[in-house]
Amino acid sequence: MVAALWMLAVLLVILVLPYAAEQIEFAITRGRERAEAEVARQKLGAIPESTGIYAVVAKAIAPSVVGVETVANVQGEEEGDEWSQLFSPRQHFQEEGLGSGVIVDPSGYIITNAHVVRNAVDVTVKLGDGRSFENVQVVGADPATDIAVLKIDAADLIAAPWGNSDKLEVGDPVLAIGNPYGLARTVTAGIISAKGRRGITDAAYQNFLQTDAAVNPGNSGGPLVNIKGQVVGINTAILGESFRGISFAIPSNITKDVYEQLKSSGNVARGWLGVQLQPLTAELARQLGVKGRAGVVVTRVVPGSPAEQAGIEDGDVIVKWNGRPINTPRGLTFAVAMTPIGSKVPLVVLRGGQPMKLSLTVEQRPAMGPARVQR
Repeated sequence: MVAALWMLAVLLVILVLPYAAEQIEFAITRGRERAEAEVARQKLGAIPESTGIYAVVAKAIAPSVVGVETVANVQGEEEGDEWSQLFSPRQHFQEEGLGSGVIVDPSGYIITNAHVVRNAVDVTVKLGDGRSFENVQVVGADPATDIAVLKIDAADLIAAPWGNSDKLEVGDPVLAIGNPYGLARTVTAGIISAKGRRGITDAAYQNFLQTDAAVNPGNSGGPLVNIKGQVVGINTAILGESFRGISFAIPSNITKDVYEQLKSSGNVARGWLGVQLQPLTAELARQLGVKGRAGVVVTRVVPGSPAEQAGIEDGDVIVKWNGRPINTPRGLTFAVAMTPIGSKVPLVVLRGGQPMKLSLTVEQRPAMGPARVQR
């Protein structure tokens, strides 16, 4: 009988002990978490609420952010059956639009997106201090980069400082400020998710910063700023019709160059190479005796172009431009376009599989020319 009781006791201990040990462990963990939470709350209570870095950045940039309202001419179709559409004239109507902008010069120069003021017959700018300016001058617009410059006659403006977008790293914190859906000076925060994004919009020259800062309709043209409150980009696009965690901005170093040209002349001069290009496929690499897939293939050289004068030939594979590797036609297009007119640029081509060093003097892209010609 005693032996049976001892056996029963041992079984109970074996069954209960793990549960008891687990409960003790849970209690210890709860005690530790409670103690850590109390310490953390004490630390949070000692921090003044006004010292949040995002709040400071928002206050620093807010006076430079403006709302942009437009009235644009839009061409549409007459409603009806297929016969009425064939014989009825197209309708012309006006459409209201919303966007954002950022003051970059105390004398009244403002940067926004070209698509914000496209076909606009009237542009209104609203400042954070309550002032409103109608019939705003559009100094110039560059659809190729989606940058436009506006000018208002106003005093005591606070210009936003420029930042260096080339110094941004993936993971750096950024804030987007603008007027989504007309909600003035809305601030959202995120990080740089990627750099050098292309093929996102219809703009010819793309090298976008990708962020996860929320951007919605009405944010277009507003600034993307770094943690120092400096403009490092101009918000321009999202994927889809509403924000889904991905937004894009034009880097400040590109924006600033376009701004200076639009401000001084109303136009943008871009470098011209004068070739037609296509990607280097595996089959082309085999035919041309090229190892690997780096570079782009020249399919045609425009007579009299800078490319012809530099000695570039059909079938050459351009692998480097001004010391930078080239992997896509769009990448070379962008690099050439951003090169100052008159610059003498070294480039490397593969001809018959062998590298050749050439030198090319960049000329301005002709105002009129075949769309198929490389820019």
